[in-house]
Amino acid sequence: MISLDNVTPGSTCIIRSIDGEGALRTRMMDMGLLKGTEIKVVRLAPLGDPIEFEVKGYNLSLRKKEARLVKVEVLTDAA
Repeated sequence: MISLDNVTPGSTCIIRSIDGEGALRTRMMDMGLLKGTEIKVVRLAPLGDPIEFEVKGYNLSLRKKEARLVKVEVLTDAA
């Protein structure tokens, strides 16, 4: 497993866990980041932060420090 901030754009992953606690973890789960959910990395901002993802049919942007809390298993790599 790797953290979501290390996945290359175009790759598809499955969320395996969300680290952290409190309001931030709850907020991410409310946005649809749940264990077992498929997520695709769409693109990075010009300076690499934030990162845009596609999850459950909508686009979501997360800061790198937030994406670092999400551990994923890569299904398809964009390489």
